[in-house]
Amino acid sequence: MTLPPEAYLWFKTLHIVGVVVWFAGLFYLVRLFIYHVEAKNLEPSLQQPFFAQYTLMEKRLANIITTPGMAVAMVMAIGLLVVQPTWLQEGWMHAKLACVIALLGYHAFCYRLMRKLHAGTCQWSSRQLRILNELPTLLLVTVVMLVVFKTQFPTGAATWLIIGLVVSIAASIQFYTRWRRLQAEAWAEL
Repeated sequence: MTLPPEAYLWFKTLHIVGVVVWFAGLFYLVRLFIYHVEAKNLEPSLQQPFFAQYTLMEKRLANIITTPGMAVAMVMAIGLLVVQPTWLQEGWMHAKLACVIALLGYHAFCYRLMRKLHAGTCQWSSRQLRILNELPTLLLVTVVMLVVFKTQFPTGAATWLIIGLVVSIAASIQFYTRWRRLQAEAWAEL
């Protein structure tokens, strides 16, 4: 069976849509985990309603958005590789597939954390979860660079500037979170 010429474009389009949905879900899922953990700091009468709401939101996000986005991205990626099988012989594709495997592991780990949160056995702090939430950003930047640059992956100053920018954004988020927590503690002492 021969695929129509536009098959590549459809696979590519739907792959990009799947990746966007998958990453959006992963970013928001761990953000919900952070809120879920921080709900422990609420007064006891409010904790259970918040836990119930976050549990519902996490399940829906993971099962209705994130995992289907992953499935679309994977199926369309297979379609792309069927249309362009020579990519499997290229180093950039090997690196991309390694990042995808890491991302699949991250996805599975998020499900594990979600089960622990729902069972009340999660020991992760909101700070640890915030750091965990930065991992898909690094994978996303790496994968996009691999796809755009392919065999001409840049190693010059611009690359290090972009990496520095990503790291500084992650550090800024951590700094802001700490500053916000210290401000809340200062207000509580007044």
